[in-house]
Amino acid sequence: AGNPFWISLEPLIAAGWLHPADCKDYDSVRQFRVEQLRLAHRGFEYGATDEERAEYDKFRRLHAGWLDEFALFVALREENSHQSWLDWPDPVRNRDDDALQQAHTRLTSSIEQICFEQFIFYRQWHELKEYANKKGVLLFGDMPIYVALDSADVWAQREQFDLDEDGNPRSVAGVPPDYFSKTGQRWGNPLFDWQHMQRDQFSWWRKRLQSTFDLYDLVRIDHFRGFEAYWSIPAESETAVDGEWTKAPGKELFSAMVDVFGDLPVVAEDLGLITEEVTELRHQFGLPGMRILQFAFDGSNANPYVPHNHEVGDVVYTGTHDNDTTVSWFNALSDDERHRVNEYLGFPSEAMPWPLVRSAMASVACIAIVPMQDLLELGDGHRMNTPGTTEGNWQWRFKWNQLPPDLAGRLRHMLSVYNRIPD
Repeated sequence: AGNPFWISLEPLIAAGWLHPADCKDYDSVRQFRVEQLRLAHRGFEYGATDEERAEYDKFRRLHAGWLDEFALFVALREENSHQSWLDWPDPVRNRDDDALQQAHTRLTSSIEQICFEQFIFYRQWHELKEYANKKGVLLFGDMPIYVALDSADVWAQREQFDLDEDGNPRSVAGVPPDYFSKTGQRWGNPLFDWQHMQRDQFSWWRKRLQSTFDLYDLVRIDHFRGFEAYWSIPAESETAVDGEWTKAPGKELFSAMVDVFGDLPVVAEDLGLITEEVTELRHQFGLPGMRILQFAFDGSNANPYVPHNHEVGDVVYTGTHDNDTTVSWFNALSDDERHRVNEYLGFPSEAMPWPLVRSAMASVACIAIVPMQDLLELGDGHRMNTPGTTEGNWQWRFKWNQLPPDLAGRLRHMLSVYNRIPD
């Protein structure tokens, strides 16, 4: 499902479903958007053409496999004051047939509103994607390996997850102590029941990837190593320290997906504790891995992130959303560490982050990714996310007045120098 708050209101006005006079002030942006989408749905019901109604009906049919359950889940969640489904009344919590039928009838209006919003989201998304593709721009998406416990997926398909008879996780996802956290990361997502998924011929994954490939041209799957072995943490544990590695049927899963989709447009996020088995799984299916330059300069020539060890099939990043900005990272290094970086890069005359950006561009890796913060030369205080923490993350936004007027030309020239402009 798409986030309805991404929907642009202008096309709804242009279609005649929403009038500018309806755009009044509200106490919050969220309240405003909810009201505008409600008015637009009413405008659609009264003013849509036969062709637009047929388009909507086709969308409902094509996406019924996930849309019907999602719409019912969201409507029930709203009815239950946005509580987790685990706290709903037992009949709907446990999906009693009569209770669900009554809910469908009782919440018809809300369900229709939710389906309309998804229709508009997908319509606008695909218009954007088609425009981008015509300009030679591909959309690179991101898909987490796990889903939230409080989600339509888990509520509607409890058999796909490792839950007890009451729907609570027996064990949860995370990673052991690592570069980012001394106690590991306890994500809390329910783990998969891989045995059931195998018996089911991975139908949940097939549908999930189909939906994802419909939205993006290329997809990064987060925590790829979890397909070879995953860190299983007892649900009652407060940290990730008490977890253990448990094997997963990654080979069987990706073999099944190749049978369905052919070559997979997937990039594997292979960061963290990566074993030979994980690398072998990635290579077996020809999936690009990630090489992070901020991890490259520990003094080891065998470090897979150092540029001379990159492979053509890799995707190189100066840093990811989980790293600090390159300027802030470099400034926090010790004198010896900064010397090591500068020595490897040839004692560049340019200030950071540009030497690292150049190193990414010069890499043999097939794709180079540079975060916006690095392009804007931003330092401390502009980090996107700090793993293992729950406060103050995912709030950074760039402002148009931060863009240097020569940035586009500078990037264009750099792409040309390192032969990264497509023919």
